[in-house]
Amino acid sequence: MFKKISLALAAVCIGVAGLVFAVEQPTIATNSVTATTPTLNNSTHFDAAELKAKLSLMLGLEIDAVKPSAMPGLVELITNQGLFYASADGQFFIQGKLYGLGGKVVNYSEASLAQVRLDGMDKFADAMIVYPAKNEKHVVTVFTDITCGYCRKMHEQMDDYNDKGITVRYLAYPRSGVKDRSGQYSQGFKDLRSIWCHENPAEALTKAKMGSNVAQRTCDKPIEEEFDFGRQVGVSGTPAVILENGMMLPGYQKPDALITILEQMKAAG
Repeated sequence: MFKKISLALAAVCIGVAGLVFAVEQPTIATNSVTATTPTLNNSTHFDAAELKAKLSLMLGLEIDAVKPSAMPGLVELITNQGLFYASADGQFFIQGKLYGLGGKVVNYSEASLAQVRLDGMDKFADAMIVYPAKNEKHVVTVFTDITCGYCRKMHEQMDDYNDKGITVRYLAYPRSGVKDRSGQYSQGFKDLRSIWCHENPAEALTKAKMGSNVAQRTCDKPIEEEFDFGRQVGVSGTPAVILENGMMLPGYQKPDALITILEQMKAAG
């Protein structure tokens, strides 16, 4: 599937290497770009069903939704491969971010993806491995893998996150992919599936991140679906931290840094 979309997009996009989305919050002093609720331009007229059928056929994309964007004449495509844009007549296709340039720079793409993340996380709520804070103030959701050094570093500090009132929920994201070149399930996928299938997944994940071997198990857990969801919402590496408003912080965040960001967001409303 990924090969098909790569070949299709090669005809219209140069240097496609995946989408990487960073959090751009007005409450964080180091950022001057804000992600905010999209203001849709309802003056753009288009046939959503026709666009969905046409672009799905031409590009091999699974398009979940076609919506108006903030820019006149441009529609937003929510797909299994991420967020894209197209002209309302379907003659032009765009990969990239959409920014608004008004009183401040607004990242409309990140705001749209934030909502996709929130909706998607609801679907996996019962399939996450959770490390709850006793005095919970915030909840973050993290795409993780046991072969990732910074994932292990973050997990080593779980008590610090929890002590600061941060509950950490994990989604599986095998960095090696779901299948190897021979079409068989990758070892990374099988290890994460085994952990999620354990009678005590939280304990099994902790041991695996400490370097213990993973006893192989098989059961019906949505590891592949979680991986696909991560790709859809812009995850390109681990750890990837999804905040309570759906914004994403790619990469490891120290406990002090993470609680600062979360408290700033809370104060900003």
